[in-house]
Amino acid sequence: MNLRELIDAWRRIIQVATKPDREEYMTLLKITLIGLVLVGAIAFVVRLIFYTILYPFPG
Repeated sequence: MNLRELIDAWRRIIQVATKPDREEYMTLLKITLIGLVLVGAIAFVVRLIFYTILYPFPG
């Protein structure tokens, strides 16, 4: 792929691309936030498990 073909491909992508409407944007935002919360929760649980294994409660 030479430079001219690459520029033509980029031009086609820009012409086809459209700005998302409000509903699509909000849906993508919700999905992204849910994913962030899930990854954070899993990391928190894993850290809590390893913390209790490595440093047991001195009871």
